[in-house]
Amino acid sequence: MKGVLNTLVVVGAVLIVLGLSMYAAAVFAQNPDPITDNAQRMIEEGRQTFRYDTFGDEAFWGDSLRLHEAVAGEANGGVGPGLSPNAALALGLKVDAEALPAELVSQIEAGEVDLDDPATTLALLQLNAVVGVTGFFDDSGILTSMGIQCALCHSAVDNSFAPGIGARLDGWANRDLNVGAIIALAPDLSVLTELLGVDDATVRQVLNSWGPGKYDAELMLDGQAMQPDGESGATLLPPAFGLAGVNLHTWTGWGSVTHWNAFVANLAMHGQGTFYDPRLNNPEQFPIAAQAGFGDVRSVPDLITPELAALHFYQLAIPAPRPLEGSFDPEAAARGAELFVGRAGCVRCHVPPLFTEPGWNMHTADEIGIDSFQSSRAPDLHYRTAPLAGLWTHQTGGFYHDGRFATLPDVIQHYNAFFGLGLTDEEVDELTQLLLSLPNDTIDWNALQANAAAEAMITTVCTAAGAAANLRSMPSTDAEVMGELGQEERVELIGQTEGADGVIWFQTSDGLWVRSDVVTIEGACDALPSVENG
Repeated sequence: MKGVLNTLVVVGAVLIVLGLSMYAAAVFAQNPDPITDNAQRMIEEGRQTFRYDTFGDEAFWGDSLRLHEAVAGEANGGVGPGLSPNAALALGLKVDAEALPAELVSQIEAGEVDLDDPATTLALLQLNAVVGVTGFFDDSGILTSMGIQCALCHSAVDNSFAPGIGARLDGWANRDLNVGAIIALAPDLSVLTELLGVDDATVRQVLNSWGPGKYDAELMLDGQAMQPDGESGATLLPPAFGLAGVNLHTWTGWGSVTHWNAFVANLAMHGQGTFYDPRLNNPEQFPIAAQAGFGDVRSVPDLITPELAALHFYQLAIPAPRPLEGSFDPEAAARGAELFVGRAGCVRCHVPPLFTEPGWNMHTADEIGIDSFQSSRAPDLHYRTAPLAGLWTHQTGGFYHDGRFATLPDVIQHYNAFFGLGLTDEEVDELTQLLLSLPNDTIDWNALQANAAAEAMITTVCTAAGAAANLRSMPSTDAEVMGELGQEERVELIGQTEGADGVIWFQTSDGLWVRSDVVTIEGACDALPSVENG
């Protein structure tokens, strides 16, 4: 009986395995590559979110600020003069040329479209052609509200049709966009005056102080509108490309990419979702955020959290754009790469090909030679090592978090002085050409770093070379020969002593000895210690 039961168990197990195998085969036949399919789906959904999802923020920009009324103008059911296409372009807003019907394109080219009429702006909004902005219209065509998307600040266009009009460039920092001036157009800023505890005129003055390409995400947390020197506390809009493999996001490393997406969607775009960061409950560092409860935001329905995964996936898929042909000097860039991994030491923080540190990519203000104003506004009080690939796309507005350095050579000269690198103007230019070339597939970073390490060893240790020079067990010609130096072989020296023959002998890192008069030495040999003879 026991044998029969065992047989039945075995047969049952076999049938189960066969059934599972057949099921798996059927599933695989229907979807042979589920991971690739899922990745493609996530990219498509993430792109849609990045470009078009307002997360319900029209409740803030439209219902609270009534920004849509200022855009429409009094003649179109709003208030004031309205915002014409030319005025919108001057504020850095972009138009997606691929969303324009062919007939409208022909009319614009023929000069038949009035680009100074706010009604034309409304028509562009109805076509969903204004990058990063969605207009909501009633059945009679009246603009009743508006919302914004990620693409507003983190997309540009290629200007293929006209300046500010062209194909989308997702992930590019819109350094033309005057966010503060656009917000200051809104008729009702009471939600901001109440939050900040200041009057309307002060809020508008602060918003207009930001200037193109900047935004102050921390203003609504700490209320610090100005730096100690009187300059605006706003920071440059960063790119949203080349982030795969990069640990922390933002100039001051607030968190991961998806943390910052949730932060911005809830607290900056003012969408309707969930956001949790108890660090914002610190009333000393973030008095406004702590009082307003920004460390624990809960909205029902949650229109943000379901979109975060695909949005994150899409952003990580956006590569850093390759520089245009002829935009840099390849030979100078190659020499700059040698400096980058060698004497300039850039590679210690900007590790290729990420060009930031793998791991905790953060530094104090003292470590990089600047003030701590902006880092003090972030939870960890540090600055992040910014990735360098694609720098050529966002030269407008300067460099560093607040644009304090107008050009790339200015940045390099800062480090040149701070670290005492002794770089010449020609070498600064070579490093500049390298930065303008990134990402650059012609550079073998591993080979360059290996060469730099070898050169560093030569200059930081004492070495000896000498064809066929004997290596002996003791500092004496009577001692046993343990080997000899090859034609181009070089050994590290760790000590010296005077032999019985009155000649100085060098001790190698292997504990062997070689006479000083049969080798040539290089490197830091002046301080070789004396060791006991034998």
